[in-house]
Amino acid sequence: MKILITGGAGFIGSNFIRYMLGSYPGYQIINLDKLTYAGDLKNCEDFADNPNYEFVEGDIADSKLMDELAQKTDAIINFAAETHVDNSIKDPTEFLKTNVIGTQILLDSAKKYDHSKFIQISTDEVYGDIHEGMFTEKSPLKPSSPYSASKAASDLLCLSYFRTYKTPIIISRCSNNYGPYQYPEKLVPFFIKKLLAGEKVPVYGDGSNVRDWLHVRDHCRAVDMIFHNGMIGEVYNIGANEEHSNLEITKKMLKTLGLKEDKIEFVTDRLGHDIRYAIDASKIKNELNWEPEVEFDVGFEGVVEWYKERFK
Repeated sequence: MKILITGGAGFIGSNFIRYMLGSYPGYQIINLDKLTYAGDLKNCEDFADNPNYEFVEGDIADSKLMDELAQKTDAIINFAAETHVDNSIKDPTEFLKTNVIGTQILLDSAKKYDHSKFIQISTDEVYGDIHEGMFTEKSPLKPSSPYSASKAASDLLCLSYFRTYKTPIIISRCSNNYGPYQYPEKLVPFFIKKLLAGEKVPVYGDGSNVRDWLHVRDHCRAVDMIFHNGMIGEVYNIGANEEHSNLEITKKMLKTLGLKEDKIEFVTDRLGHDIRYAIDASKIKNELNWEPEVEFDVGFEGVVEWYKERFK
């Protein structure tokens, strides 16, 4: 099996490649990454010399390069995306180029070279927010930010290619990930880096916005199961049912670092800030026998310690 993994120098992509190389020593992996500010080859240093691994610098919106790589591979797993909501609010342009046009070009290459699978890595943010209950895979898409709108558009493109061309797509929609190798613009590494520098951390609004938190290793396991056993044309939610407010996460971080809550600074809320994300992951649990393995308290404390060492 030869797999093209896009966005493999980023947070989730690099963790997934590490997981796959360790789990399937016979697989060959090409890692394509544009190496924007959030992509870093240091995330891949520990497996860079693996004989079954190859890195290619490039853009998924480059149709010539995508065709060249698609000819060499059997399947595509698309992690490549612009993901930072605040950046999408300031300027949506790159989000549309990468997340929508880039996905379309990848789909065309997969179709042209008859790939066996195309896995689109999406997000629970495409559903928008929900005050009570949980979103299922059948819930309507109501994205709130330019970022989530671009991901919803790419999901719909994938579903249209399945319907029109029979392209063998599967979509995964995951909740908030935490874990090692995340670029420090996202809450956990961003806050840890500031706290270690003796600075206060900015919490949006009153910090009551709720997210479901999943360790990146459990996300990797889920994508593995979807890739090998998922049903073509289907969508799978991936969540841990670990709902915590941003304020709770911040206080937990402070406690782990032995700091007081006076390090919290409440700031003006994000435009269009989603109140609560909650997804029902019973489909992947029942159909593919997936369950999260990393207990939240243990996993979170371990991740805080990992960043503490990294930001010394």
